[in-house]
Amino acid sequence: MEGITVEKLIEENRERLDLELLCGKSGLSKLITRNDIHRPGLALAGFVDLFAFRRVQILGNAEIAYLRRLSQEDLKQALETLFRFDLPCVIITNANDPPGVLREIAERSGIALLRTSFPTTKFVHLFNYYLDDRFAPQTTIHGSLVDVYGVGLLFTGRSSIGKSEIALDLVERGHRLVADDVVTVTRSARGLLLGSSNDLLRHHIEIRGVGIIDVRSVFGVQAIRLQKRIEVEVQLVDFDETLDYERLGIEEEKSAILEVEIPQVTVPIFPGKNITVIAEVIALNYLLKIYGYYPAKEFSKRLHEAIRSKTQADHYFREDTE
Repeated sequence: MEGITVEKLIEENRERLDLELLCGKSGLSKLITRNDIHRPGLALAGFVDLFAFRRVQILGNAEIAYLRRLSQEDLKQALETLFRFDLPCVIITNANDPPGVLREIAERSGIALLRTSFPTTKFVHLFNYYLDDRFAPQTTIHGSLVDVYGVGLLFTGRSSIGKSEIALDLVERGHRLVADDVVTVTRSARGLLLGSSNDLLRHHIEIRGVGIIDVRSVFGVQAIRLQKRIEVEVQLVDFDETLDYERLGIEEEKSAILEVEIPQVTVPIFPGKNITVIAEVIALNYLLKIYGYYPAKEFSKRLHEAIRSKTQADHYFREDTE
């Protein structure tokens, strides 16, 4: 996302962050293009060589207390130094009352001056969370996303391979649909992949030969989710007997979405294969790994122990000449 306007910022956070516009209405159309904030203490003191003026400026208790200690002449000079830059907006925290000259200069500069009752630390935390969400990298993927036993399975593959049918079958078995056909993927600030549906297709599935199905209306609200973390990609491919598919699962495949790696399981498709049950097993197997149990590795370990035990027994009987 390239940016959001100050007006949009107020609309989306008027209640959540208790934002109010004090003055500078002409600055509501200005764009916020950075997901960071800045406290302009040094700029108010006259040092602007490294001033991050493109960020939203926060005036907390320290900045307001500093301004109140200045003489009227020094106060005006400090604020004119600050507002000569093209600031997105200025937000005053702790419900502080700004000096009258601050309102005048902000209005004259066409820069919105906002105020919140939140303490600075709490406001910065919530505001950064909001900005990180709004500016998070995003992409769309052709596939289906289903919450299976609490694990977000993203089904991908060629068109008409059966992604929607598998999603519908999983919903019928009590799992929850997040998105079908078009999955919107967002990378959070913590490096997590969050999947959701767009507003137009939300909780609808297209089944060829049947048409559009409203999952919420047919199966109830318990069959849907608005958003889910994507944890495993299940890639559906046409079965090819010339290929050698994974048999043990010791080597874990990975796929990268928005530069975030997640486990990938490739499942070959052929008539009669119960992909729904396999999908449930993939989710349960992933949960086992989260708790530190790797079935394939445990099997490999037992196999090696059995081979070693047999070798030792064979050696004993060969040497037993009594």
